[in-house]
Amino acid sequence: MMNLYEIADFLKKNDNYEILTHAYPDGDTLGSGFALCLALQQLGKNARVITTNVPSKFRYLLNGVREQEFTAQTIVSVDVATDSLLGSNMGKYSGKTDICIDHHGSNTFTAKQKFVDKYAAAACEIIYKLLLRMDVKIDGNIAACLYTGISTDTGCFRYSNTTSETMRVAASLMEMGCNNVYINKVMFETKSKQKVQLEHAVYNTMEYCANGRCAIIYTTLEMLGKLDIGDDEMEGLASIPRQIEGVLLGITMREKEGRFFKISVRTNDSINASDFCTHFGGGGHPAAAGCTIKGDLETVKKQLIKAAEEFI
Repeated sequence: MMNLYEIADFLKKNDNYEILTHAYPDGDTLGSGFALCLALQQLGKNARVITTNVPSKFRYLLNGVREQEFTAQTIVSVDVATDSLLGSNMGKYSGKTDICIDHHGSNTFTAKQKFVDKYAAAACEIIYKLLLRMDVKIDGNIAACLYTGISTDTGCFRYSNTTSETMRVAASLMEMGCNNVYINKVMFETKSKQKVQLEHAVYNTMEYCANGRCAIIYTTLEMLGKLDIGDDEMEGLASIPRQIEGVLLGITMREKEGRFFKISVRTNDSINASDFCTHFGGGGHPAAAGCTIKGDLETVKKQLIKAAEEFI
């Protein structure tokens, strides 16, 4: 595994970068990707971020990013723990990544070189330290990208992955010009009317098992169709089951095209979300992890209930 100084040296010596993010992108993978892209462009490199889509509330992350035409020579992935998380880009990029930068201890991504720090609260925390070693000037746009990833992956600094180092990095980014008030409002305090309707519908799907220590919610394609709502409104749903008193294991099921469900797991106390998801070929962090399971709603739910009761 390379260290950050070696990665910094590699990035300064090479050019023509494509930066890979994971499917169903969140604030950390997008923040990491666009922060690194801005940094490389600042150093005179060609760079672009490869993503399936950028939800509307994250559009500010593109501020300052220049569109460049070039033939890719160097591939870097950020916040991508497994090859399957490349989604529709898997066929094109799997096995071709030069450097993987991640903070998931369960990382199995295929890359020539890796830097994985499972103690970092977010991939953006790693990118911040990398940019300092690259002698990049972290301006307001880069700081906004990095703060977004750190704040969203820590639940606005409420989750157990928040460390004193995380807080110091966030404070530095505020000093470097990120508008943390705007970011916090957009990420944590603003909901569309459709999102409110979706949350109402989701609460009606709540089901308990394991003597009330596990709660499961779900969304289906039919529900999303009726509400005319897309993936960019899905963020935050996964935290709902875990917020209920007495729940140790919170599971959110999201139906996707192709007859499968994307599963998000959030846990309390000593229950390990990553270990739970490993049973279904997934992984992540001790308190937040995910996987995918093929099948219809009732079949997948029964599998999860059985696994939850055995696991708890």
